[in-house]
Amino acid sequence: MDLDKIQPSQLYISSGKLKSIMKNFASKPSLMEPIPIKKLGDRIIFVDGHTRAFAALLHRFPKVPVYWEDEELDWEEYEICVGWCLEEGIGTIADLKNRVVSHQEYKKLWYARCAKMQKDLETKRKQKENKA
Repeated sequence: MDLDKIQPSQLYISSGKLKSIMKNFASKPSLMEPIPIKKLGDRIIFVDGHTRAFAALLHRFPKVPVYWEDEELDWEEYEICVGWCLEEGIGTIADLKNRVVSHQEYKKLWYARCAKMQKDLETKRKQKENKA
């Protein structure tokens, strides 16, 4: 699928993960694992594989292998993450070019933000449950 047709669902790329993937990609680009995607509203989103997609972009591949994710995941979390991306002007994997950060920063900026969002969602769901 064309890289520019898939909406990212994360705000940053870890430079550590990218370095590792770039090493593998350089030696065997044809062995790139397919990236999971899902239709969310009117958008096709990355469910995972942002770093692989970014590596493909850096290697000037216009397309990546994909597959449709059929696992039941917490799609409300993905809606929130895609919303964050849209608020930040991230509509394609190319928009992450200035958001490659050290793995330490990635953990602070992304993992911590996601953990807080998950905790907030859990609290909201429990409150909703208690009202019912």
